[in-house]
Amino acid sequence: MTRHGRLLGLLLLTVLTMIACDQPVQQAETTGESPLGLLSGEEDLDGYARVTGPRDVDFPADHGAHPAYRHEWWYVTGNLHAEDGRRFGYQLTFFRFNLAPGMEQRPAALATNQVWMAHLALTDADGARFLHEERLARGAAGLAGAQVEPFRVWLEDWRLQGGSGEDPTPFQLRAATDDFGLSLALGAEKPLVLQGDRGYSQKGDDPGNASFYYSWTRLATRGEIRLDGEALAVTGDSWMDREWGTSTLTEEQQGWDWFSIQLDDGRDIMFYHLRLADGGIEPRSKGLLVEADGSYRLLDLDAVELQALRHWDSPEGNARYPVAWRMRIPGEQLELQLEALLDDQELRNGFRYWEGAIDVRGEVAGQAVQGHGYAELTGYVTSD
Repeated sequence: MTRHGRLLGLLLLTVLTMIACDQPVQQAETTGESPLGLLSGEEDLDGYARVTGPRDVDFPADHGAHPAYRHEWWYVTGNLHAEDGRRFGYQLTFFRFNLAPGMEQRPAALATNQVWMAHLALTDADGARFLHEERLARGAAGLAGAQVEPFRVWLEDWRLQGGSGEDPTPFQLRAATDDFGLSLALGAEKPLVLQGDRGYSQKGDDPGNASFYYSWTRLATRGEIRLDGEALAVTGDSWMDREWGTSTLTEEQQGWDWFSIQLDDGRDIMFYHLRLADGGIEPRSKGLLVEADGSYRLLDLDAVELQALRHWDSPEGNARYPVAWRMRIPGEQLELQLEALLDDQELRNGFRYWEGAIDVRGEVAGQAVQGHGYAELTGYVTSD
C-alpha cells in the first residue's frame, strides 16, 4: 500500500514553530482531526522534489533518507510467538518530514527543516492489551536521522540498523519504553520487491500523486521482548516497507485500508483500498502477490475482492474501524478470512489510526491455508 501517516495540521504548525524558535520538539497532543494532512493536495508544494514517474532504484542510496521530498518512512511490523506460546504483534516506524523546503541553514545546532517521528507498539494477545508510544525529534544534532553506510535509521535510542551495500539485511531493531521493549534480529527470506511500476506507486490521476515504494515481505525474526519486567525469547515473521514522496493522495481520497499477509504456503500478499470521500474505492488501489521463490506480480483492483465483516468502535469516540474481512483473489483460487488479533489496536498519539496484527485462515484451490499479517486503517476519525 501506501503507507503511512500524515501529521495533523496542528502538529505541523507546532513543530514548525518549535524549529523556527530553536526549541526542543515535544510530543504533540492527540486531537480528533484527520491524520491525512501531509500526504494529499497539490498546494504549497513549491520547492519539494516530486515523484512523477518510474525511475531506476539506486541502492544502497535509496535505503537512506531523501530530504528533498516532503515525507518518507521506514515501517516494520511483525507477528511473534514466545516459547510458552504467547502471541504478540509489533510495530516500529520512523517517519521523516521536510517542513520548509529551501530553508537556509543557520548556525544554531538545532536549526533544521527536517523533523522525525517514531511509533512503537506492542500487541499482547494473551494479555488483551495494546501498548504504544510516540516520539518526536529534530533531524539535527544527532537526535534523529538516517545513514546509508552502514544502514541505520534512529530517533534517540530507538534504532533500526543493518549492513552496507545494496542489501543491508540482516537488520537489528532495538526500541524500548518504560513499559515494554524490543530487541530483534530480522533476516530476509526473500529479496526485496518493487511495488507498483518498478517502485513507482501512483495513487491518483495526477502523476505526482505517487510515491517510491519497495518492501521486504518476509523477514525471519528472533530476539527478545521485555514486558512486565520479564524478558521473553520470541520468534516469528516481520515485514518492512520503505516509501517516500511529496504528494501521495488526492483531496477526494479519505484514507486507506492496507494489508500485509504472510501465508504458511510461503506466499505473501500486500493489498490496499484507497477509500474515497463519496464511499467509493479509488481505481488505482492495488497490491502485490509474492511467491515462495520471491517472484512477484501486480494485483490490480479488479483482481481482489475485499469485504468488511465486523466493526469496532473506539473508546475515544468518533471512529469506527473494520476489524474482520473477507478477501477473495479468484485468479489465485484464494479465499481468506482476516481477523484482528485484538480489536483495540488504535494508536492514540499525535494522530489516531488503527494498526494491528491479524490472523489469517482460508483456502487455496480447496486446500486449507493459514497465516498472519498486519492491517493499517486511516481516515476513520471524524470531527463530529
